[in-house]
Amino acid sequence: MTIQDFDIIVASAQHADFAPIICDEMAESAKARGTGIAQRSPEYVANKMLEGKAVIALHKDGTWAGFCYIETWSHGDFVANSGLIVNPVFRKVGLAKAIKEEIFKLSRKKYPKAKIFGLTTGLAVMKINSDLGYEPVTYSELTQDEEFWKGCRSCVNYDILMSKNRKNCMCTAMLFDPEEIQKQYEEKMKKITHKATLLERIEAAIKRRMEKFVSIT
Repeated sequence: MTIQDFDIIVASAQHADFAPIICDEMAESAKARGTGIAQRSPEYVANKMLEGKAVIALHKDGTWAGFCYIETWSHGDFVANSGLIVNPVFRKVGLAKAIKEEIFKLSRKKYPKAKIFGLTTGLAVMKINSDLGYEPVTYSELTQDEEFWKGCRSCVNYDILMSKNRKNCMCTAMLFDPEEIQKQYEEKMKKITHKATLLERIEAAIKRRMEKFVSIT
């Protein structure tokens, strides 16, 4: 079995029937890891599909294989790619990374100016986020929307979070800032342009010396 055996697409109304099993697997996965996630109802997940704010992976035989959805905070200034889950039957084939990449693209398309962030204890997810351009940040750099933090109440580590005044917890905070990425790109281009200009000057100087040498001889 390879990643080519799956279709990873933007979810829609036709996928709403998968919502209950997706929610069940999210809960079971969190329980198995000994951590917690913001619990969502099948109605909530189905609504994300109806809004075109979710990505679903389906095996070629039509079986549900994976899922992830978009949440917005602080009036759209922040976006979170939440509820990443892979059907246990189809793990170890790279689905998590592929789904993450697709939901990231969808987030950038729908909210090009938003900062995309995540909280996770999973090393694999951290690696995927890093590959997409996320950077580790402090909790203070995330959305301060109270509705977002209320979602942590269902986590087994919620008491730790609150005891530290929401400054840190067991999760690592990661952030993709499009403005910062643009700045880094512009700085890189400046350096490339500077090197190119310097090289042109050196080549021009060599050419002048060669012409002078030829004229002398």
